[in-house]
Amino acid sequence: MAEIIEISRLALHDQVASRLRTMLVEGQIAPGAKLNERELSAQLRVSRTPLREAIKLLAAEGLVDLLPNRGAVAVKLTEADVVNTFELLAALEGMSGELAAQRITDEELAELRALHYEMMACFARRDLSGYYRINARIHTAINDAARNPVLASTYRSINARVQSLRFRTNQNEAKWKSAVAEHERMVEALAAHDAAAMRTLMIEHLNRKRDTVLELLRAGEIYPAKAQAAKS
Repeated sequence: MAEIIEISRLALHDQVASRLRTMLVEGQIAPGAKLNERELSAQLRVSRTPLREAIKLLAAEGLVDLLPNRGAVAVKLTEADVVNTFELLAALEGMSGELAAQRITDEELAELRALHYEMMACFARRDLSGYYRINARIHTAINDAARNPVLASTYRSINARVQSLRFRTNQNEAKWKSAVAEHERMVEALAAHDAAAMRTLMIEHLNRKRDTVLELLRAGEIYPAKAQAAKS
């Protein structure tokens, strides 16, 4: 029994990190807002120890900035940050897609198709939260199929900082439909082992995401004029 309790305690900060990650990505914690430990502890029903461990994990992922004299703050990117980050992500995604098309196995392709159908079901229900989670799993699966762990870890560390921005790009119905169609073409390119087509699709997909983010950012629709900072 003691061993089971120990494992549960070790896993607790991962569970807290998962819940905080969703709150950050989906905007429940506003970009630029301070993460108030007292309020989050009460909301998540955990002590501050696993909460602090979770925040450290999210800081390492790039979702949270740890600032002197301010503590943990939800990441908030400038327009230049967005341009520079998506420029790098497009290159990484393009390489990942190209390698995946060359190296993907039949089993991996079958799993990716299954994920795609799950994502389509979320789209049909207009379940944006579920759609985004499965979408992220699809991109991870493509990275894994590329068989380059350095590429995959680099991509994930960079992508973490723009997760919340990518989530917002599908809140427009027309752009959401367009993204779904792009994913259908990705599955087709992978099935055909068409590396050149897959590279182009991935780069264009990221560039459209970038353009949408910049459009929303300039219109003031991503970051509210006053981020709702938590009380210290």
